[in-house]
Formats: sequence, C-alpha cells, structure tokens
Amino acid sequence: MTSERWRVVVIDDQTLVRQGICGLLALSPAIEVVAEGNDGDQAVELVSKHSPHVVLMDIRMPRLTGIDAVQALAHAGFDTPVIMLTTFDDHEQLLDSVRAGARGYLLKDVTLDNLVAAIDSVARGGTMLQPVLTNRLIDALSVDSPEQSTPLEPLSPKELDVLRLMAGGYSNKEISSALSNSEGTVKNHVSSILSKLGVRDRTRAVLKALEYGLL
Repeated sequence: MTSERWRVVVIDDQTLVRQGICGLLALSPAIEVVAEGNDGDQAVELVSKHSPHVVLMDIRMPRLTGIDAVQALAHAGFDTPVIMLTTFDDHEQLLDSVRAGARGYLLKDVTLDNLVAAIDSVARGGTMLQPVLTNRLIDALSVDSPEQSTPLEPLSPKELDVLRLMAGGYSNKEISSALSNSEGTVKNHVSSILSKLGVRDRTRAVLKALEYGLL
C-alpha cells in the first residue's frame, strides 16, 4: 500500500451511509476525507474548493445523479478521478458510468481494505472495477459496440506486459518502474494498445482484453 495520504471527497445523499463511509475511511492512515456532500450538485463546488485526489460518488441521487455529476466535473475542466458507489449490481449504470468517465465502480458492501486499495489505484492513474461487475459490463459492451466483431491487431509481448499491469490498476509511472522502461515508453505502449484494441480509454482497453481472453 502507498505511503501517500490521499485527499477524498465523499458525496452521498443518504446521511447515515455517507457518515458511515467517512467514519470507515477515517480508520485508514492513507486517507483524509476533506469534505462531504449530500447531492451531485455539490460535486464541482467541493472539488474546486478542496482539490481532492479522488471523489467517492453515490450513483443514485436526487436532482443530479452521480453520472450527471461526473459529466459536470468534466465540463468544468476537472480531471479528478471518480469512484462510483452503489448498492445495486446494475450493468447499465456501470456502462453509463464508464461512458461518463468514472474510473472506478464499487458496490457499497466493499471492505475498507478494498475501498482504500481502489482509492489508491485511481489516485495513481489506474482503474478499479469489482470483478463481480466486470463480466456484466463486458456483455453490455459486446452488445453496445459493433467494433467488438472486428479482428484485433496483435499486441506485442511488451504491450501485453503493459496491459496486464494496466488491468491491475497500475499507473504509467508504476508500470515504468516494474518493467524498467521510461515513462515515455510506457505512454507510447499504452497509446498503441488503445489504438490496436480500438478503444479510447484504459478501462475499455482492459474490459475488451478480458472479453478476448488476452488477460
């Protein structure tokens, strides 16, 4: 686990749930909850004010949903990674979250250790989707994207190594260290992987690789 201390904003309209999450995170020396909000409308304001490393966002909220709030953050020019939290195993919402730009998606029954690991992963540039949700998203993407039937351009052995580490949630810097390559070289590999898989982001790259048995 990291020696960093990640600054986190928690947004959930259910007070007891939000306070419970904040209370759990307070037990971890790796996490500092810098603000909490009860509505998606507060996301841009709180991110602007507190500059968190990660936002934990309930997906189902009145007025502005978590997915809408992710889009609002992007439109406001913030690239703060968002982890969506939900009590529902809903592949349609998961797919919408990925489309909107969320970097993680976890059920609310996640353990503290796994939640902290997810925060650490996305703060470092990775992604985090619970395995129980991944197959459902792959099935949804298979229907959603006609590109799935297009034969893949083969990945090189080095690109496969990078892809495996991407699937583990590692950032480019961590991958460069693990493979003894420069960060620039890793970035080039990642760009090549996205191009060959015909996707636009790391999350879809990992999911497509899982669908095709590359991982």
